[in-house]
Amino acid sequence: MEPGFWEEREKAQQVLQSITFLKKRIELFEELQKRYQDLRDLWELCLDETEPDESLTREIIRSLKYLEKDLERGELEVLLSGPYDNKNAIMALHAGAGGTDAQDWVELLLRMYTRWAEEHNYRVEIMDLQPGEEAGLKSVTLLISGENAYGYLKSEKGVHRLVRISPFDSSGRRHTSFAAVEVLPEVSETVEVEIDPNDLRIDTYRSGGAGGQHVNKTDSAVRITHLPTGIVVQCQNERSQQMNRILAMKILQSRLFELEQRKKEEAMAELRGEYQEIAWGSQIRSYTFNPFSLVKDHRTNVEVGNVQGVMDGDLDPFIYAYLQKQARREF
Repeated sequence: MEPGFWEEREKAQQVLQSITFLKKRIELFEELQKRYQDLRDLWELCLDETEPDESLTREIIRSLKYLEKDLERGELEVLLSGPYDNKNAIMALHAGAGGTDAQDWVELLLRMYTRWAEEHNYRVEIMDLQPGEEAGLKSVTLLISGENAYGYLKSEKGVHRLVRISPFDSSGRRHTSFAAVEVLPEVSETVEVEIDPNDLRIDTYRSGGAGGQHVNKTDSAVRITHLPTGIVVQCQNERSQQMNRILAMKILQSRLFELEQRKKEEAMAELRGEYQEIAWGSQIRSYTFNPFSLVKDHRTNVEVGNVQGVMDGDLDPFIYAYLQKQARREF
């Protein structure tokens, strides 16, 4: 009701989004609290009975398990307190050492993250894709849209290591390959990231692909180079050159924003007398298919023996443990 509130529509929209976000947090807390109290009352009623109803007892235990699971999800959301945690996520996967196996590993990771996103009702859009020479993908860039997408997926940033019997080795030997995962928040127009048009070199080229109808016959793909930093972004997924340019600028804006944030973190670490390695990265997680089945996160020491389950998108144990560790570090 404040006079002039709606005159600045973007600012008003931000306020409304913040209100919605806070309301959801409160509603979640109140719902969990009510379910807990109902179960407690039911349990006390059950204890008062001279002969407890076994079916009621089983129902209470089953309901308690569901409550515990939902409580864990609620705790996870509370841990997402960073200023950009509620943003969409731009995720880029790049093949590293390992040749064709590494490119195949990128494709497997793409499937894993897509499955995870679908399970959490997020929308996945491929912004750029570079196929491998023999199999798999050299790189792929995704936009994962939905509330807290960046907050959850920021835990995936780093190098992911795969150990398995290579399907591309006729001798059936075990290979180790690597892929790098980059995760950025999608920066809104209201966040100030100054980009001088004179600092950009924009090239257009014909989209690549498997051939046939999927190859664009015009120069619609866009590559943008930010000359002062050397950052290169590209987008070729859309048919329109203009849309590819818009999406490429969005990725560039997010990468420049992350670069500024990184500089601030390095400056603070230097003031505190700490050393923080902010490089291409040591491996954060190992996925071992052979000689045994295990996925281990080296930052939290969380281990999961069901590799196939993880590859099908069951990443929540790793994400939750990472967020808990970050929260303990902050507090």
